[in-house]
Amino acid sequence: MASAIRVRELRMTYPGRPPVEAVRGLDLDVAAGSCFGLLGPNGAGKTTTIEILEGLLEPTAGDVEVLGMRWDRDARRLRERIGVTLQETKFTDKLSVRETLELFRSFFAQGVSAQDAIGLVGLGEKSASHVVTLSGGQRQRLAVACALVGGPELLFLDEPTTGLDPQSRRQLWDVVRSLRERGKTILLTTHYMDEAEKLCDAIAIVDHGRVIAQGTPTELIRSLGGDHVVEFAFGDGAASEESLATLRALPAVRSARADGDGYQLTVAEPHVALPAVLELAKARGATLSRLSTRHASLEDVFVALTGRHLRDE
Repeated sequence: MASAIRVRELRMTYPGRPPVEAVRGLDLDVAAGSCFGLLGPNGAGKTTTIEILEGLLEPTAGDVEVLGMRWDRDARRLRERIGVTLQETKFTDKLSVRETLELFRSFFAQGVSAQDAIGLVGLGEKSASHVVTLSGGQRQRLAVACALVGGPELLFLDEPTTGLDPQSRRQLWDVVRSLRERGKTILLTTHYMDEAEKLCDAIAIVDHGRVIAQGTPTELIRSLGGDHVVEFAFGDGAASEESLATLRALPAVRSARADGDGYQLTVAEPHVALPAVLELAKARGATLSRLSTRHASLEDVFVALTGRHLRDE
């Protein structure tokens, strides 16, 4: 599949004393027609990378192609073919939803009508309503509609569901899925791992200005070496390095790490690992103060790679 975005050895250094290296040799390939997730903690270089791709920043070094074009020679054509939704968009409160979209539509030589954009994001009942009356989720859908009126091939959605309630998040997920089905290429940044798992065809995890892992959600989860996670704590004290070494040696355990006052095991066969954990507790003369199992997730991948939770940032 052709690449909508191709990045090689991207670097961005902000001047200062000392200079700040925000992006350090980052590579990306985003397939046309896919939803691609860019994940990383604050300060990882995510926002800088997105702003370079959107033409807002000029990189210090590196090769960047967007839709087969380059910002230094094709800026006008590129702006006609991309749509951008920021984390927060300020609108004029006294304009209606339709008037707002008609204003944004006037900026482009071609695209979709304001009414069609309203239909794409499910705001038909709010078409005549003033922006000031919209909920947070409705404002975010309006922001996406504003990015759509130019008929873009490529959409940048920067943390579009941050701060939204669960129902509003899922409504916006439906909008993103609909756009994906229409053949749009979407670059999505998010702090929600479940969002990335549900929406993205491929994901890049960025930390300290570099891509540290890239692949489909399934591929990244499988890289842990096990599909399940066992979480528990012994009732006789806090986690210790000595216990970790013992846990790593248990059958079916692929990795073990301390998690607060307990442990988190990545396991290939929970029906083998669980009895082994119970036997270990019995041998120690200890009880388990808590025990749970679940499927491994992208959050577990992020913790394994960086040693911290994404939301901790």
